[in-house]
Amino acid sequence: GGSSYNIFSPPQLQWLLDNYETAEGVSLPRSTLYNHYLRHCQEQKLDPVNAASFGKLIRSIFMGLRTRRLGTRGNSKYHYYGIRLKPDSPLNRLQEDMQYMALRQQPVQQKQRFKPVQKVDGVSGENFSGGGQHTPSAAEQTVIAQSQHHQQYLDASRALPDFVELDLGETNVENIGPDDIKALQSLYREHCEAILDVVVNLQFSLIEKLWQTFWRYSPSDLIEGRLPCSRLVVLCRNEAVLKWMSSCDHLMYQALVEILIPDVLRPIPSALTQAIRNFAKSLEGWLNNAMNVIPQRMIQTKVAAVSAFSQTMRRYTSLNHLAQAARAVLQNTSQINQMLSDLNRVDFANVQEQASWVCQCEEGVVQRLEQDFKATLQQQSSLEQWAAWLDNVVTQVLQPFEDRPSFPRAARQFLLKWSFYSSMVIRDLTLRSAASFGSFHLIRLLYDEYMFYLVEHRVAQATGETPIGVMGEVRPR
Repeated sequence: GGSSYNIFSPPQLQWLLDNYETAEGVSLPRSTLYNHYLRHCQEQKLDPVNAASFGKLIRSIFMGLRTRRLGTRGNSKYHYYGIRLKPDSPLNRLQEDMQYMALRQQPVQQKQRFKPVQKVDGVSGENFSGGGQHTPSAAEQTVIAQSQHHQQYLDASRALPDFVELDLGETNVENIGPDDIKALQSLYREHCEAILDVVVNLQFSLIEKLWQTFWRYSPSDLIEGRLPCSRLVVLCRNEAVLKWMSSCDHLMYQALVEILIPDVLRPIPSALTQAIRNFAKSLEGWLNNAMNVIPQRMIQTKVAAVSAFSQTMRRYTSLNHLAQAARAVLQNTSQINQMLSDLNRVDFANVQEQASWVCQCEEGVVQRLEQDFKATLQQQSSLEQWAAWLDNVVTQVLQPFEDRPSFPRAARQFLLKWSFYSSMVIRDLTLRSAASFGSFHLIRLLYDEYMFYLVEHRVAQATGETPIGVMGEVRPR
């Protein structure tokens, strides 16, 4: 009867409305909700109601909730379907803390990563715990279910490549022995592998905690015992250590890029893209905060690498976003036909005349590209075929510079010219108020971004660096 509801005080109702919201296609274990509620009552010194009364309340506040049994047989739990924690709810921190504890309880040497899970609904705890000792709480299971759905978009098979040896040369550093150098190498390797594991499991917020322990922002007797903070600080002032760590970071961040976005053109769910972008945005702040006892030069070295990584992630996610939007255009026959007829009206002779003074390109090359572009459009090529065409353009243009020190410069020049030409064509279409202007604008944005992506990878190949390293090479002012 209705009387059972009046045991709830308005603050408790308010608490539910503040922390939860209805949402399509998501679920929460019933026990998670109830656990959160019990914890809330404990903090506020309130008398909790039993689970059944709590269930009635939830259904009366959040209309249209369904119940489902999720999980493997014999291990299934009831979930409410159509409700989630609000993204800004403080309870999110609580869940992350639980996950962090769960992670810390995993054996260190355990290299077995998440097996990709076919059944999104089948939340099986054993994948998470690895060693099998820790059964995840209901709160963790929700997070796991969501991240398992997203994990099929990752490439979890990537391992961390070997780091170079740290060699201080002939220099003697005060109070530093060979054991300290060994300790730094193995600690840093373990630290990077932990970061990789956390990212494979999409537990981004844990990276801040890993940084805080490594850089001694929060005390860790274990690490302190192997390499005392005072010695870490001394090592962080050493040129050779700075260079070594920078090269390790580039390898690690490159591995992270390839895990998170194995294929820039393949569709990624927007929730995952958003999570990656938020993650990229937070990194620099987390790192600066965690390294407050470390010498400035080392902080600069670390921040340079992390900002190259977050720039790359932002670029790749927006490239991916553009690619999905462009797919729709490229699959639309009437849009393609409109683009062709508009393109045929463009005064390419005039474009070439203006561009030749600025870019000094051979006329033959430009004409071939123009014809190729029209032909590729006419064949109603897929996004993948366009990507192959763009790749081929880069190969042809940069061929003469292969194996020459001038390669990176030639690559940069090409990007400038490509971008100049494409903006001249867009300008012409704009002045004519071409009907397909919107489509061209989108395609142009995508192709410029993708060219940048291709060129950065070619330069990396040519210089034997990682693409992240190429991007991180902003010369000191």
